[in-house]
Amino acid sequence: MSDVQPMRSGRPGLSIGVRVIAVVVLVAIGAVAAWLQRDGSGRSEQPRTEFTASNPPAGLPAGLTTGQHIRWTRCTSPPTARTDYDCATMKAPLDYRKPDGRTIDVALIRRKATGPNNRRIGSLVLNFGGPGVSGVSGLPELINQYEHLLDRYDLVSFDPRGVGATIPVRCGKTAHDTGYEGGDACAEHSGALLPYVGTSHTARDLDLLRYLLGDQRLHYFGVSYGTALGADYAHLYPSHVGRLVLEAPVDPTEDFDEKKLSQVKAVQAAFDRFAAHCADRIRHCPTGSGPEEAARRMARLADRLEKKPAPAGGGKTLDADDLAYAVSDHLDRGTDGWAPLAKALTALIDHNDGRPLNKGSDTIGSADRAATAPDNSRAALTAITCADSSLRPDFARLDKDEARIKAASPVFGAAWSTGIYLCYDWPFDGERATPQVDADGAAPVLVVGGTGDPTTPYPGARHMARALGERVGVLLTAEEEGHGSYPQNRCVMKTVDHYLRTGRSPAVGTVCRGSMS
Repeated sequence: MSDVQPMRSGRPGLSIGVRVIAVVVLVAIGAVAAWLQRDGSGRSEQPRTEFTASNPPAGLPAGLTTGQHIRWTRCTSPPTARTDYDCATMKAPLDYRKPDGRTIDVALIRRKATGPNNRRIGSLVLNFGGPGVSGVSGLPELINQYEHLLDRYDLVSFDPRGVGATIPVRCGKTAHDTGYEGGDACAEHSGALLPYVGTSHTARDLDLLRYLLGDQRLHYFGVSYGTALGADYAHLYPSHVGRLVLEAPVDPTEDFDEKKLSQVKAVQAAFDRFAAHCADRIRHCPTGSGPEEAARRMARLADRLEKKPAPAGGGKTLDADDLAYAVSDHLDRGTDGWAPLAKALTALIDHNDGRPLNKGSDTIGSADRAATAPDNSRAALTAITCADSSLRPDFARLDKDEARIKAASPVFGAAWSTGIYLCYDWPFDGERATPQVDADGAAPVLVVGGTGDPTTPYPGARHMARALGERVGVLLTAEEEGHGSYPQNRCVMKTVDHYLRTGRSPAVGTVCRGSMS
């Protein structure tokens, strides 16, 4: 409703007719004012109440907490955010052990809540995966998945340290090059930043962001790598945990190489399920009569592409490793990706046309494909991963792990095995082999795992829920193919949304049926 109300004249001596005309005019003015206050959807905008938190992060100077205010302005980039979004920067310490020292600017983006002001819960901070994925670019690209939550939350995202506009890591030939030329190039161009881009540092940024957004507790939705960040936050600040959703969680009990092995087994199993479906349901299935035949055909295709990559459009080509990653990206989409994958493989096998497979490949949230993105994703992926992981195996261990990964998957093993060398020559030590995520005393954290997830295998979801602690980690199981099940699975969406809107988590052992049921 409009706050503009028709006013009665207190001036004496006016006739009844004049008073009636005056009231009519004023009512009309009020109606126009109310119309002007309505947004494009026809809902009236009430005066917005800004929230204030009373629990700033401990140990930080007042200039960064009570003396700092986020100044939101209309976004100028990315182009998809130029309408309906606000952008800002937040000052944070480069090194939280020296909070009075150098500061950095953390890039932020917001879509303001559209629901009634008196029903707004606060801000929901989103991280879409990676590491190396920009939240400033990601929010407008993925808003359709979360837009319905605007009735209760401002939706907020950010570029984590090392990514996008937040102290971007540079590992190219020059200081302004977004390419990746190895650890030495990273040290040359970004050496002063590399010790401070790990997940635990970004988790501390999250708590400062929570306070400046005016929330007593952090409400957060993290996907894939975003679950590592959310779990790290819960461990560091259990009393500040609000409503945290960790979807498609990474396994906190596995080190970097163990994750690679588990992942390659999971993506191979997902491909085998696709191949069985293709043989049974798709005419002229490009992978043949089932999983065994599919592995042989894919091996022949990979050999062909290794000798001569296929054209993939836009001057790009598709080699054997590209084939594995592109197929994986289709599998990440669950059963929705199966029919397009069959068509794309047919085009590649029969016509040497890599365009359909390349077009259907998605780099959002896919760490292994980050090298193809036109930003600093590959550099950020490497820097954050190596800042987190203390694993620096010698060549004997590397050779052994490479052989194990290759043997675990006839389709994906060769491509995945090269990932174990990511940090072998990194110029700085990493923080830990596996993270601490126990969060005793925190509010319930909702962990959502899919039984057919090819990128973050389902056992990791069970391990995450257990590691968060008794009465903290609450596991919601989705019997679904694909990397993540929100909002595609209606049961998952309904359960997660209920938790985010009420704070009430589902019963222990809740299972949502889906494509694998």
